[in-house]
Amino acid sequence: QGKIASYAAVDALKKEVVESYPEDQPEQRQQAKKIFDHLKEKIFREDILGKRRRPDNRKFSEIRPIDIEVNWLPRVHGSALFTRGETQAIVTSTLGTKEDEQFMDDLESGEIKRRFLLHYNFPHYSVGEVGRFGSTSRREIGHGALARRAILPVLPTREEFPYAIRQLSEAMGSNGSTSMGSVCASTLSLLQAGVPLKASVAGIAMGLISDEVDGETQYVALTDILGAEDAFGDMDFKVAGTREFVTALQLDT
Repeated sequence: QGKIASYAAVDALKKEVVESYPEDQPEQRQQAKKIFDHLKEKIFREDILGKRRRPDNRKFSEIRPIDIEVNWLPRVHGSALFTRGETQAIVTSTLGTKEDEQFMDDLESGEIKRRFLLHYNFPHYSVGEVGRFGSTSRREIGHGALARRAILPVLPTREEFPYAIRQLSEAMGSNGSTSMGSVCASTLSLLQAGVPLKASVAGIAMGLISDEVDGETQYVALTDILGAEDAFGDMDFKVAGTREFVTALQLDT
């Protein structure tokens, strides 16, 4: 532990120690990984609660730099590229007729129609990994459903805007809440496509860390959490809404 000067140096030392074990000793390698992960979490929480310092030196209420570009893909009806820190999402919007609505069978009410679709993709390369593209994951279904719920309350009625709408969100980079980045990009993409929204919706992920310091329990609320703050913190609270009301939320503890 004396060799580690900061939270940022843990990964480099972890790799050095793990690779010092031969490949024919997988148990020792795995044990070394667990020890360093535990140490990383300990340093992280001490930094937050004791030194009042986040991994990227932001204030607890500070949002990462935001960059926005609309009409990023000129061939589609609407598109937006939304970047917040290292989290980046591209959302495209396509308009269609009533015939393009999704038809579903419901056990209670029979056939139902869905005119607003939001599909969310989380490819491996968004977190720097290599993997196979397979069926839609549980995470992708859940985050897509959350982003869709966030946008639904501000959509125009069928009488005001009689078109089917399909949105596709691609997570290009992920370091903290691509689902809320997708919500922000979805609003921008819909407005660029000419959909008369009742209000603009934005989303952000909040975090909470609590522990006992000098005999007292302390709480720290974090705005716009990083991936590490999600992994090592106690709470991930995604909340989306307009200036006046909340449209969707999800709490992980």
